Formats: sequence, structure tokens, C-alpha cells
Amino acid sequence: MSRVLIVADEPWVVNEVHAALSIGDNELIDHPDPATVADAVLAEDFDVAVVDLQVASMGGIAVTHSIRNTEASVPVVLLLDREADTFLAGRAGASAWVTKPFSASALRAAIADVTGAV
Repeated sequence: MSRVLIVADEPWVVNEVHAALSIGDNELIDHPDPATVADAVLAEDFDVAVVDLQVASMGGIAVTHSIRNTEASVPVVLLLDREADTFLAGRAGASAWVTKPFSASALRAAIADVTGAV
């Protein structure tokens, strides 16, 4: 089982991630407030964080930085808006990324690459 933290505030993004990862016995935890993600990562044990690039006013790059600045070693999979954002994702320290709209298999493969699960 994988514990997946989902950081997104758009219902369609959350629904797509849930549809892609609602297989097996994955535990999906929605967290729409990017300002408190670092605290959540420190307080709970997650196998991976899936972060939308466009989340609230903070943005996925800043969320990735906030996770990287904690003592937790949670891999981050960013959901990008366009291929050109891959440079930013890499610079922010994302472990992997997929471009929206993404297929379920592409998201599962990205998570499998960084966790060995899903």
C-alpha cells in the first residue's frame, strides 16, 4: 500500500489523480492548502506527494521547495501545465513529473519510478 498526498485545489485535477491511483490498496489523502503541506509531510508518513503546478496562490514549485526544506524524504511528482515547465520542475527538486492532461498509466509510472510501488 502507498500513502499518497495529493496537493491540488481544482476538482478535475483531484478527480483525475484519484481515478489514476484508486487501484489496489493505495491510501489517497487530499490536501488543498499548499501553505500547510510541509507540516503535513512532517506529521504523517507519506510515500509520495503528487502536487499540481497551479495550486492556490503558492504554486507547485513553492510547494516542492517547502517539502524539500523539511527533514522528510518524500518524493514529489509534479503535475505540469506544459512541457516547458520540466526545467522548473527539475530545478525545484521534483522527483518526477507528468504533463496535464496525463494518462493514468503515465502518473502511475512516474510514481512507480520514484517509489517502486503503485
